[in-house]
Amino acid sequence: MAELAMSPIFGNAGIVGKFRHGSCGELSLSELIGLMRERATQMKAGDLSIVEDTLTAQAATLDAIFTELARRAAANMGEYLSATETYLRLALKAQAQCRTTLETLAEIKNPRPVAFVRQANIANGPQQVNNSEPSRAGKTPIPSNELLEADDGKRLDTGTQGAATGADRALATVDPLDRPADAGGQGGRIR
Repeated sequence: MAELAMSPIFGNAGIVGKFRHGSCGELSLSELIGLMRERATQMKAGDLSIVEDTLTAQAATLDAIFTELARRAAANMGEYLSATETYLRLALKAQAQCRTTLETLAEIKNPRPVAFVRQANIANGPQQVNNSEPSRAGKTPIPSNELLEADDGKRLDTGTQGAATGADRALATVDPLDRPADAGGQGGRIR
């Protein structure tokens, strides 16, 4: 019973029965489940005709809704601005849904070609491209860009101060500065 309750086909068949009751009368739940299973099997086999039928019918219905709401908006224009606005807003929503439904149908009927593009670099100025492809024959791989550590035997900054060199021998390091205390009361000299 739990498996039946969790079945999407069972739940949706029940909903169809409830919503169609007013226009179709009492519908057999088992017949609805059988029909939904049949359509699901068609879909799994790649037969999209039911999807095309559904979207075509929905687009026609949405267009009819748009037309009627737009007619009602026009009938209320000038006298009942609030009603005009409401009808027009709903008409435009139906129109947008109709367009989206038709776009979906067109996409199903004529799928866009899929292009697998490795890389597209478009820039209006200087650009650097770093591809992570394996090295090609005859080219040496780029060395890793990692932090050098003490055990590597080559530190980038030894931490010792060197003597001034070059053209301006009078240039020296900056003297320590006093700085104000921060919020934690930590102040002192910068070296």
